[in-house]
Amino acid sequence: MSVTTDTHTRQTPRAFPEPRAVLTLLKPITWFPPMWAYLCGAISTGAATSGHWLGLALGIILAGPIVCGMSQAANDWCDRHVDAINEPYRPIPSGRIPGKWGLWIAIFMSGAAAIIGLALGPWGFGATLVAITAAWAYSAEPVRLKRSGILGPGLVGLSYESLPWFTGAAVLSAGAPSWPIVITALLYGIGAHGIMTLNDFKALEGDRQMGVNSLPVTLGPRRAALVAAWVMAIPQFIVILLMFHWDRPWFGFFITASLLAQIAAMQVLMQNPKERAPWYNATGVSLYVSGMMIAAFGLRGFGGIAA
Repeated sequence: MSVTTDTHTRQTPRAFPEPRAVLTLLKPITWFPPMWAYLCGAISTGAATSGHWLGLALGIILAGPIVCGMSQAANDWCDRHVDAINEPYRPIPSGRIPGKWGLWIAIFMSGAAAIIGLALGPWGFGATLVAITAAWAYSAEPVRLKRSGILGPGLVGLSYESLPWFTGAAVLSAGAPSWPIVITALLYGIGAHGIMTLNDFKALEGDRQMGVNSLPVTLGPRRAALVAAWVMAIPQFIVILLMFHWDRPWFGFFITASLLAQIAAMQVLMQNPKERAPWYNATGVSLYVSGMMIAAFGLRGFGGIAA
């Protein structure tokens, strides 16, 4: 009788989210790229950070735990049917976050992000609104850009890398960043499209069943990995050329070394793209973001304000 009672208790739906499941929903491991990009943007201006610690710290927190965390909650809510196929142990399909709590968390964090963005001035607030809009456009119907293997990863790459880089530079310089900063941030955001494509490998089966046309679904694993590799490499090559053009040869050499190491890792990836995509995301992506920081230091001499 006691066994039956315990089983019934375990199967009773939860009324409130499990606290640990909420943290899992927000996926702290995904916070790093926008936080790093914001820091790159701040460094690239060459502005002294001594008088801007609040804007720097608040911007990093906003870019990572708040905006990125919100985007993960929104994505998991909108993807709950796909996740029930691919990853049923996730917080929402597993029931650890019951009912519409996933949606409510995403909406609450969207509002909190907008309020906190006000503290970063007009540039920071505007960028925050763009990031919130992009997060919902990526995941939610009827727009749901995630269905496109081109537009979806492109939007996420720009939102994870270009937008926070631009925001960090704008907040620290209290104005529009210089064109070299904008161009470099844009190139690294475009390259991140490839990173997002590799991330789609983990949801291949569920995406196929639910009509999400990611590149791994439409092109197959090998061709999708090849496209991702080229998309990551070409923008970095352009950054290298620009560093030499802008008379920053040492930074160009260091970014070249990073790119060559990535190309070596890409050779390993291509041996079995579906199985080795997670490995590349841990190795090649680390080299990619290292190149971002090198480029940020290389841009410091240009100043923060666009001519």
